Amino acid sequence: MKKIKILTIILGIVLVTMVAFLGVYVPVQNRMENKVKDYEYGMDLKGSRNIRLSVDTTNNTTIKDENGNEVTDGENLTDEELQEKGYKKEETPKNLQEVLTEENYKKSKKIIEKRLNDLGVNNYIVSLDETSGDILVEMPENENTDSVISNLGTAGKFQILDSETNEVLMNNEDIKAAKVMYGSDPSGATSGTVVYLDIEFDKEGTNKLKEISSTYVSTNETNNTNTTNTDTSETTSEESTEKQVTMKIDDETIMTTSFDETLETGKLQLTLGAATTDTNTLQGYIKQASNMAVVLDNENMPITYTVSTNEYVLSDVTQDELNLIVYLIAGLVAISLIILIVRYKTQGIVNAFSYVGLASLFVLLLRYTNVVISIESIFGIAIVLILNYIFVNKLLSKLNKEDSKDKGTISIVLKDTYKEFFINIIPICIAVITFCFIGWEPISSFGMVMFWGIALIAIYNISITNLLVRLKEAKGGKSKDGRKQEKNDEKI
Repeated sequence: MKKIKILTIILGIVLVTMVAFLGVYVPVQNRMENKVKDYEYGMDLKGSRNIRLSVDTTNNTTIKDENGNEVTDGENLTDEELQEKGYKKEETPKNLQEVLTEENYKKSKKIIEKRLNDLGVNNYIVSLDETSGDILVEMPENENTDSVISNLGTAGKFQILDSETNEVLMNNEDIKAAKVMYGSDPSGATSGTVVYLDIEFDKEGTNKLKEISSTYVSTNETNNTNTTNTDTSETTSEESTEKQVTMKIDDETIMTTSFDETLETGKLQLTLGAATTDTNTLQGYIKQASNMAVVLDNENMPITYTVSTNEYVLSDVTQDELNLIVYLIAGLVAISLIILIVRYKTQGIVNAFSYVGLASLFVLLLRYTNVVISIESIFGIAIVLILNYIFVNKLLSKLNKEDSKDKGTISIVLKDTYKEFFINIIPICIAVITFCFIGWEPISSFGMVMFWGIALIAIYNISITNLLVRLKEAKGGKSKDGRKQEKNDEKI
């Protein structure tokens, strides 16, 4: 029974090791995809994207008729056609001179930092050129980088306007929160999933929305006409008349619509895309809605920016150099475990398996806790592996010195080793916790790696290593004195 338990634990360790270092591959659209989460690399290892957001110096062009009213259908007219109709072009700067202040520059920087946090960017550097107002952003390179960049310079100006008069009926000041929702197609026409951008308005905005939705509604006028010849016939015709509103974000029209009913809940749901059952399409809609929600959930930018520079900067550390570091650590671990096996024989083999299991769980833990892997955190990983080796070596050394290895003695040795080890590393634990809260990414990533590593050493060794040692020593049978006494009894 004890052999079965030991074998089960070892097989479990082998399985975890395979998952950690080889991955779990499943077929996805005629290709094999690894379902194990990848590491979150820092900018010093994976490279970075450098973006310069410059103050937009271009103009907005508006076309007005002879009465000074804005014309929405004159964009494609030539200058001669505009002149014939009596229309005039007016050029106004996108950023008026009075808004280009240091206060608005700093406010824009804070809004961009808030958007980066809400968009899930964990590691970034934002700096401001207070003279020109330009904002420099450095962020890690990954599959979401382009999507994030597209939302950085967006002003986020939300408006609901009268489609005919362009009167602003609601704006950002009325928004309380924005979030993404999805569910089944309400019409029942398809079995797909629909993605919504759910906009919740504050108290004043709720009253405005209620008034607007009761005013801008679809109506049907019915006209009855009776004509008498030999027979009397009735002809009914319905003429649909409706007042519409236009919803815009950054002067881009999202939709023009009317309301079927009065909205009294203070919530407005905008459908993004069509109902779909395709996972990739659905994820695209959700990402688009999430980005819009982040923009609307924050203040709109007081200044309009444009992306003037968008560069990918390679890491100074090449892949070959990174591989060399990994191979060096793996080689040192292998040599250390061989020494352990040579010195402590069977018990060394069992604890070597236990050590590999901890290392495998450690790298999986770093993946799923979103710890940023930087050059500094790689050294943190090496330190954690060294600390665990010191613990295992101390434990085996004490067990090897003990004459009696019954369960009671093993428990005492384990507790003493555990207590001695963690008392000695108390200063390290204090420093690690301090590092975790430092804003500088290289130090904080090192601290987080060490924190999770020490926590795993504590939990893993008190459970798995403890169990393996107990099973092995119990399986080993009697102590040295016991074996000597048996031999003497046999001689007698």
